[in-house]
Amino acid sequence: MHPVSTLQVLGVHKRFGSHRVLDGVDLTVPSGRLVALLGPSGCGKTTLLRAIAGLEAIDSGSITLAGRVLAGPGVNLPPEKRGVGMVFQDWALFPHLTVGENVAYGLPRSDRWRVGEVLRLVGLEGLEDRMPATLSGGQQQRVAVARALAPRPQVLLFDEPFSNLDADLRVKVRREIRRLLKELRITALFVTHDQEEAFVVGDEVAVMRNGRILQQDPPAKVYEAPVDPWVAAFVGEANLVPGRAAGEVADTPLGRVPLAAPLTGDCTVLIRPEELDLDPDGDSLVTTVEFYGHDTSYRVATPSGEMLVRALAAPRFGEGSRVRLVYRGRAAVAYPPRTG
Repeated sequence: MHPVSTLQVLGVHKRFGSHRVLDGVDLTVPSGRLVALLGPSGCGKTTLLRAIAGLEAIDSGSITLAGRVLAGPGVNLPPEKRGVGMVFQDWALFPHLTVGENVAYGLPRSDRWRVGEVLRLVGLEGLEDRMPATLSGGQQQRVAVARALAPRPQVLLFDEPFSNLDADLRVKVRREIRRLLKELRITALFVTHDQEEAFVVGDEVAVMRNGRILQQDPPAKVYEAPVDPWVAAFVGEANLVPGRAAGEVADTPLGRVPLAAPLTGDCTVLIRPEELDLDPDGDSLVTTVEFYGHDTSYRVATPSGEMLVRALAAPRFGEGSRVRLVYRGRAAVAYPPRTG
C-alpha cells in the first residue's frame, strides 16, 4: 500500500496517575513487516497500541511513521491524521449498519467506491448488503479488517484480533489475515498474549514486560536465544537448571552441557523440554505422562527438582517409571546471576 511505512517508537513513557504503564518503550516495525507484540496482561501492550493510534497522549518520547512525527515534543497528531488503521479486540462493528456501510464508515463520499475493492480483498465480495449479525465470527473479523484497510493506512494495528474466535476458526482466520497482509505488503503490529499466535503471525516478535520491550527478534531467535530467564519461560516451556560454567561448557545436574557463548562461574542454563531424552533405570521418577497424539509430555522428579521432557513419540514410560535424563540439544543459552 505504501512503499515506505516504517513505524518507530523511541523512549515512550506514559503514566496514569502514579502508575507507570510505558517505561521507555523502544519498538520498530519495519515497512511491510508484521511484528507481534507479546506480553502478559497488564504489561502495557494495549496502551502502547492506543498511543500509536493517537487514542492516548504520551508523556515523553516520540512515535514516527515513514519519518513523519505522529507524537513527540510539541506534536500530537489526531487519530485521523496519522495514517494508522486499527482492528479492535471486539471488532467494534455497528450492528445497525450493513457490511458495506460498516466498511464505508469514516470514508469521504468520494472514496466510497473502495468498499467493493476491500471486500474483495478479504474474500467478502457480494456481501455488502448483509447485516453483521448474519455473518460468522470469521466473516465479521474480515469486515473489521476491510474497514481498517479502506482508508489506505500506512500501518495496521491489531488488538488481540482473534481472541473472540473459537480455537479452530482462530487458526484459520489468523492464517488468512497473515496471508492477506503479506500479499498487500502492509506494515502491521499485532498485540497478543498468546505465544503460539505471536510466533505464527509475526515476522518478528517483541516481548514486553512492565512497560518495556525486553527483546525484539525473529520468532526462532526469541525461542532459541531469549535474553533472560523470564523471557525464556514466557515464550515456551523451559527447564532452568543451575550450572557452573567454565568457558564453552557448564556442569549441571544433567551432566556437562555445551554453551552457546563462553561464560565463567555460576549460571542458569536454559534447557527446552524437547532437548531431553529419557533412558531407563535412572535416579529420577516419572510423575506425569500426557500423550497428545503427535508428542508425549513427561514430568520427571529428579534429585535437583522437577523437569519437563517432551518427545515426538508415543509414551515409552509410564507414571512411576525410573528413568535417567539425557541432554540431546544444541549448545545451550546460559545466564549469569542477576545483579542489582
